Amino acid sequence: MRKHFIFLAIAGSLSLAIVFLAALFSRAATPSPGSSGYHVIKTIPIGGEGGWDYLTVDSDARRVYVSRGTHVIVLDADTYAVVGDIPDTQGVHGIAIASDLGRGFVSNGRANNATIFDLKTLKTIGTVNTGTNPDAIVYDSVTKRVFTLNGRSKDATAINAADGSVVGTLPLGGKPEFAVADGKGGIYVNIEDTSELVHFDAKDLKVLHRWPQKPCESASGLAMDLKTRRLFAGCENKMMAVIDADSGKVIATPAIGEGVDANGFDPSAQLAFSSNGDGTLTVVHEDSPDKFTVVENVPTKRSARTMGLDLKTHNIFLSAADFDPPAPGERRGKMKPNSFVIVVVGK
Repeated sequence: MRKHFIFLAIAGSLSLAIVFLAALFSRAATPSPGSSGYHVIKTIPIGGEGGWDYLTVDSDARRVYVSRGTHVIVLDADTYAVVGDIPDTQGVHGIAIASDLGRGFVSNGRANNATIFDLKTLKTIGTVNTGTNPDAIVYDSVTKRVFTLNGRSKDATAINAADGSVVGTLPLGGKPEFAVADGKGGIYVNIEDTSELVHFDAKDLKVLHRWPQKPCESASGLAMDLKTRRLFAGCENKMMAVIDADSGKVIATPAIGEGVDANGFDPSAQLAFSSNGDGTLTVVHEDSPDKFTVVENVPTKRSARTMGLDLKTHNIFLSAADFDPPAPGERRGKMKPNSFVIVVVGK
């Protein structure tokens, strides 16, 4: 009888050991919960002088357009090699691609105009006058119009993308930041100084809605899930405002890093991104149209506040540089010569 109990005790101990080892192995084989898998996979030295703003990725043509002060640098999205340059874009902010028309458009903040270029040759076709200090720029494939969002004149200039003619101007009632087209003839734009979202008709040039974004403050970047009709606005007070594009209701406000200036959305992965100047890329998963979870804050590089998303490879391109410590009274120090880089984040 005693031997029987000893046998049972040994067998029980072995069973517990097996269960423990199985659990340990399972834990080791399973990735940490919440990890997106994103990390810096490449840093591309570009150098040169001047500041920067937006990046635009043409996923189909495999090109990355990088704004660079007075010109636009064009990279191969796969080899990361510089394949071209669009000159004389004074104070360039953004780049819009009209693939169906074979044309690209650049908003030139200091020149108060937009450059039109050929997508194949990258040669300049011409320029068109806009409002004052054109910042963001967006192409609407429904109306075949390009819109520059003009920061100083607080309006939008509508341009016929096929011939470069100005169709009209729409007052926006505040300083516009980034904008997105919803694929149905509607344009959404953040109004930074009033913390509002404006929705306007791209054909009739008429404001349809003006919604407060509170608790979001001074939103800059904007992206959209066209299927669920959810907008993702990057807010100055370290949150991403998720907004219903039909009602204007703020549905969620997941936390992001500091210094956001751009956002992106990957529909195949159901991920929204926020590129933050503090050196992080916030990854937010769309669990459902009404639930959003912060997956992680991926370390990037300090000052990497603008981004472009490659929908083919799911890589993210960010512009960044090194800066000297700020002098007394300065918001930030001077950019170190030839320190400009493109940071590529992927899996």
